[in-house]
Amino acid sequence: MPKDPSSEEYVIGVLGAGAMGRGIVQVAAAGGMTVRLFDTNQAAVEDAVKFIGGMFDRAAEKGRMEKDDATAAHARIHPITSMQEFAGCDAVVEAVVENLDVKKAVFAELESIVADDVILASNTSSLSVTTIAAECAHPSRVAGFHFFNPVPLMPLVEVIAGVLTDEWVCEALMGIGRRMTREPVRVNDAPGFLVNQVGRGFNIEAAHMVQEGIADTVSIDRIMRDGAGFRMGPFQLMDLTGLDVTHPATVLIYEQSFHEPRFRPAMLMEARTRAGRLGRKTGGGFYDYPDGQMQSPDEATAPAYDGRPVWVSGAEADGKAEVVGVLKEAGANIDDGAEPGADSLILVTPVGDDATTAAVDQGLDPERTVAVDTVVGFGRRRTLMTTPVTDPAFRDAAHGVMSADGVPATVVNDGPGFVAQRIIAMICNVGCSVAQYGVASPEDIDKAVTLGLNYPYGPLEFGDRIGPARILRILDGIYGLTRDPRYRPSPWLTRRAKLGVSLLTPNARS
Repeated sequence: MPKDPSSEEYVIGVLGAGAMGRGIVQVAAAGGMTVRLFDTNQAAVEDAVKFIGGMFDRAAEKGRMEKDDATAAHARIHPITSMQEFAGCDAVVEAVVENLDVKKAVFAELESIVADDVILASNTSSLSVTTIAAECAHPSRVAGFHFFNPVPLMPLVEVIAGVLTDEWVCEALMGIGRRMTREPVRVNDAPGFLVNQVGRGFNIEAAHMVQEGIADTVSIDRIMRDGAGFRMGPFQLMDLTGLDVTHPATVLIYEQSFHEPRFRPAMLMEARTRAGRLGRKTGGGFYDYPDGQMQSPDEATAPAYDGRPVWVSGAEADGKAEVVGVLKEAGANIDDGAEPGADSLILVTPVGDDATTAAVDQGLDPERTVAVDTVVGFGRRRTLMTTPVTDPAFRDAAHGVMSADGVPATVVNDGPGFVAQRIIAMICNVGCSVAQYGVASPEDIDKAVTLGLNYPYGPLEFGDRIGPARILRILDGIYGLTRDPRYRPSPWLTRRAKLGVSLLTPNARS
């Protein structure tokens, strides 16, 4: 009979002494469990045990652990020299290389060693749990147990049920995760599971925009960091994790989902991976890292406002009010006529559309038109968008007047949804798709993304804050111009937008 994970005698095995494996060992030992650690490289095992002991000592020195507790936690770690010594464990967590054939071989060997009721869990980040378990004699006791790097600092763990996984296995892993002081969330097996699916909406979408010539990497990072409130821009983040990690995971999710358009990889990421521009680890990625420090170009000073009249479209009433407020603060010469004067700068505030569409649909002169994003981050960084024919003098006038109050502005080329509207709408839409397919509950989707990716809000809360109807409108606008199925709205989003309810609203139960 399986042992209760809360038992003081609970023994967990960890296979793999790399960064992930030793992190799992550390939180398991700190949680009061006996841990057996094995790696084919015995030197790695010795280094891991020594490293973890140092981490416990440091925690005690800083008052985060009692000294006796740190000593006891270190003593609970038992390095072993053979997989045969996993016999007697109550659960074994595999944290080896992300290769399906290797993992299948490991699980086959583990099954020949441990009892039939021992949980076998994989720390895989992107491989199908169902596929890993398929050739096991007892696939019902196999599950995913996906931690995030660095394990001791990242509080989330995904508990992933394969098609054949028994319920008791997931419940036990939830208990083990809590005992490790992690925040576990239940996930059903799907390409990329939960967090890595949603993360594609952030980094892939940004890479596609660079390919399309809408903005450069630095501008997109500034918009998403300063304007939308993310801790890192997408290209900063990819440099940190490494393109050799991010891009193959993206390709795998795309292949496993039978080429779902939302996960279509960007050629930009493929090219830079082949070029060896992987990020911090190679000294250069989207940024250069002399002496390990990110080198980012200084932002150019905004042009001075030249005093020309500024006319603001009333097509979006809320957007007009936001822009007029800034213009008044700047002391701008506001053209308040029903139509723009012959020499007036024309500002529009589209939602989901590009500047060209806004100008043409509203019968405005595209050479004098500049679009302003008032949907996302208007008070922290502003995004301005030109048409392909906007006169540079009018572009500079818009840049000057819209940054005169000290809030920086970034000018990008024409593209539906600006930058932040488009990325956030995609993050939200992927989150809605995860909910629609029953991969996880709405509450767990938001919790997992905020804990696992450090986004300012979960994808569903992000949508609620902007407004489900507005998110739907942004996606419809992008799809209307591109005809790309990656932007088709999830039924989960569409229905809740029409009903006027929160995106966190679950389906009614019978």
